Amino acid sequence: MFRRSSIPAVAAGDVPDEAFLLDVREDDEWAAGHAPGAVHVPMMEIPARLGDLPTDRDVVVVCRVGGRSAQVVAFLHQNGLDRSINLDGGMQSWAAAGRAMVSEDGGAPRVV
Repeated sequence: MFRRSSIPAVAAGDVPDEAFLLDVREDDEWAAGHAPGAVHVPMMEIPARLGDLPTDRDVVVVCRVGGRSAQVVAFLHQNGLDRSINLDGGMQSWAAAGRAMVSEDGGAPRVV
């Protein structure tokens, strides 16, 4: 009855430190807290910025809970970027796994 998603996903604890993290959240979400070294491209800018993404390694796409990033992964796959992977549970799971976070707004890093 229910179809399993065909979107590839990875758990927060399994993301290698050297992974290319693509954060597709909005500016305020990014400023509140994100993974160190992540690249910020809001979801709506992805179509115009496809050429900025690496094609020679995995791209782990992240949002707050995994919904927007799953949509971006599907779009990337449709556009030939087959090495894109959704971060299962988004930044909420990243924070819950105790992974490092930084903020841009001067406050303690947090997921909003």
